[in-house]
Amino acid sequence: MRFLEPAALAGSLFAFWLLMSGLYTPFLVGAGAAGAIAVAALAHRMEVADREGHPIHLVPAALGYWPWLALEILKSALAVARIVLHPRLPVSPTAVRFRPSQRSTVGLVTHANSITLTPGTITVEARHGEFLVHALTRESAAALAGGEMDRRVRRFEGGEP
Repeated sequence: MRFLEPAALAGSLFAFWLLMSGLYTPFLVGAGAAGAIAVAALAHRMEVADREGHPIHLVPAALGYWPWLALEILKSALAVARIVLHPRLPVSPTAVRFRPSQRSTVGLVTHANSITLTPGTITVEARHGEFLVHALTRESAAALAGGEMDRRVRRFEGGEP
């Protein structure tokens, strides 16, 4: 298992290099592979290629979470557009402070970023295991604490469903 993180990191770096390079001569592909392996070996030696720094173990969970998040972003964007286009502009800006159920740094960061990516809400502060979120409406703020996103991110990080 100790070999998995650096190997996954080298593979990711090489895939990214191939994607960005656009030049596929044998020498350049070999140089890209050697560079990716060297960086992964150095990161492993420096002990930064760990489960948190390169969470390859979360890829299967992410494949289920990202499509759900994309759909939530779309639904929120439509809701915000509806509010903005409404003649009375029915906004009720509010800030809410709550404790998310995630335990890991990756889980907390994923949850805070997912809130911010969703139109109409933004994570203003994330510290001491608590989030301060500004929302465009009271309804969207009320849905945050203990809501579906909290449960899905907990499942994503490996917690119970």
